[in-house]
Amino acid sequence: MRLLSAFRLEQTDPAYFYGLLARDTVAQLGTYTDLTGKLVVDVGGGPGYFAETLRQAGARTVCVDCDAGEMTMRDGVMPEGAILGSALGLPLRTGSVDVCFSSNVLEHVPDPVAMADEMVRVTKPGGIVYLSYTAWLSPWGGHETSPWHYLGGHRAARRYERRHGKRPKNVYGESMYAVSVAEMMAWARRQKGAELLDALPRYHPRWARHVVHLPGVREFATWNLLLVLRKR
Repeated sequence: MRLLSAFRLEQTDPAYFYGLLARDTVAQLGTYTDLTGKLVVDVGGGPGYFAETLRQAGARTVCVDCDAGEMTMRDGVMPEGAILGSALGLPLRTGSVDVCFSSNVLEHVPDPVAMADEMVRVTKPGGIVYLSYTAWLSPWGGHETSPWHYLGGHRAARRYERRHGKRPKNVYGESMYAVSVAEMMAWARRQKGAELLDALPRYHPRWARHVVHLPGVREFATWNLLLVLRKR
């Protein structure tokens, strides 16, 4: 409940929101692999909140993002270990990292499957891929334009602009896209280069994890899908 309620503070208090999310996420990641000394790439890591928390957990980090403005958002300088680059063509060698990590970025790229494939590519055999994203048909699928995105992404963006006098940060069709639960579940299951370890609703209690296996219902009820894979 704290994580879900914190979403409304994403833009007004990013340090609180991303700090809370980073601590919870890294703790969860630590249940799949020991992070001590591991090389972790944070795909779409922006200003480095996750990378900072990963370092506190003992990992070595690389933060890759395509937006220099986002990366310098905290204090005007690039985060430690930052690389300017695209998630659709990660500037990293094949099999070069122990953990490839991404939180709430997949819905912001025009080709989510290409990004997911890149994450698998750069991970070492035996390494972990941790990928979570907000599903389009979830109540927060339109981000700050929610819940009006249910009437269409472009219409929701126009309504936001009329009401607030500015364009939303996350513009449908430009910096936010409709990614379904079914699409990425299918991607994970057909992977030949990685084994699917877990597929669960990122912010739900453990007893609600099976919602991701209910076609139709999962698109609305999952909120945020987490996929964890191990590179073969």
